[in-house]
Amino acid sequence: MNGQQAAASVRGTGRVLVASNRGPVSFSQDASGALTARRGAGGLVSGLSTVAGSVGPLWVCAALSDADRRATRGAPGGRLDLAGYDTPTAVRMLDIPPETFWLAYNTVANSTLWFISHMLYDTPNAPQFDAGFARAWAAYREYNAAFARALADSADDGGARAMVQDYHLALVPGMLARLRPDVRTAHFSHTPWAPPDYYRILPDPVGRELLEGILGADHAGFHSWRWAAAFMDCCEDILGAEVDRAAGQVSYRGHACDIGVHPLGVDAGELRRRAKAADVEAHVRALAGETDGRQLIVRVDRTELSKNIVRGLAAYRELLAAHPELHGRVVHLAFAYPSRYDLAEYRAYTESARRIAGQITEEFGTPSWEPLILEVNDDYARSLAAYRLADVIVVNPIRDGMNLVAKECPIVSERACALVLSREAGAAAELGGDAITVNPYDVGATARAMYEGLTMPRAERERRCAALAEAGAAMPPGRWLADQLGALSRAD
Repeated sequence: MNGQQAAASVRGTGRVLVASNRGPVSFSQDASGALTARRGAGGLVSGLSTVAGSVGPLWVCAALSDADRRATRGAPGGRLDLAGYDTPTAVRMLDIPPETFWLAYNTVANSTLWFISHMLYDTPNAPQFDAGFARAWAAYREYNAAFARALADSADDGGARAMVQDYHLALVPGMLARLRPDVRTAHFSHTPWAPPDYYRILPDPVGRELLEGILGADHAGFHSWRWAAAFMDCCEDILGAEVDRAAGQVSYRGHACDIGVHPLGVDAGELRRRAKAADVEAHVRALAGETDGRQLIVRVDRTELSKNIVRGLAAYRELLAAHPELHGRVVHLAFAYPSRYDLAEYRAYTESARRIAGQITEEFGTPSWEPLILEVNDDYARSLAAYRLADVIVVNPIRDGMNLVAKECPIVSERACALVLSREAGAAAELGGDAITVNPYDVGATARAMYEGLTMPRAERERRCAALAEAGAAMPPGRWLADQLGALSRAD
């Protein structure tokens, strides 16, 4: 589906409202106190850019910085004046009290719900749901209520549709349904969904409230049927809801919520264009010089616990130990971008990655060969350059809702990269047939998969890489968004 087709699929309907924690624009403040807006990145922004002219969307988001809050306080009702800025949508930014935001975002969303969905808890020690968590849950409820009120206030009277994003806003659909039952609502989960036995770690009232919140939507979307099925299992086991798996529908308290799968892909044309930009070309030359024509194993991740960076580095160490013939002939580029550094667990994990990287260099490095280059800073142009040069791309998360790196790299690869892919990534449902799939906990198997990728015959790599690129581009952001809007209309 191209841009015109995506726009046509939603034309003639009511206004589209989007709600997410992070919006399509952020503000910064210079030394003189002047505010500057910068457009955000991501599939949702790209998707809205495709259909914006036909649906006149409004994006409701939270102010995330002092500069955001200042911009919001100067805007009537939080509706920002973005004239002259490259944004696909009008924006209403919510100035939520900092303490409420902190508790909702860090204590509940990122330190609890993220850990549940990715099954990350060290259960002998965590979690502990005490009086402090009860206060944080009240803040999460108020944070969601602020979004629900803003959406209700912003909806027109002509068939408005609300697209609510992710685990930060799981309660919004139910709240909005009570405020504005005329608004058609979709909720999309960008994370995995935990099976009932693990989901039950949550306090019983909290687990029920989250499920009931999402079921307030008319349509609930996921990246893969595996996560959708886990959600339906939780609804059945915990709420006693009526689940029709064949039809993809959950009925609860007289309301039916349709369940859909919308696996977000890549705008291949835009990605290829960006990958040829001057700043990327400069990084290609620098990396090619730094690695001196050697084969490259590449990974690009946030330093996030579910991304499994430490086991990936351990697998590379095992590869070098098992195959001395590779010494001096291969380099691992590990680009790990800082994530949630205000949480102690993430700081500790980043240091673990640094530590094992140093051990690999000390054990195997020589004056003429640096076996591993670890960079812990955000540089998108450099990542695209690494994609272009990759012989093997490693994507080995413990669990992942989708993982777009697995789709992006084959699209721009100039060496017909092999993909080592965790079977626990949502992308495995689409890419598993042409990737080298691994159990993310099996370091030895991951090392063997790296070796298979490095030694795979060129013709086989080219065939697989072309198939991966085609699959990765099958659901570009515009189509992804339009499919959900279409499903929401059909749910009426």
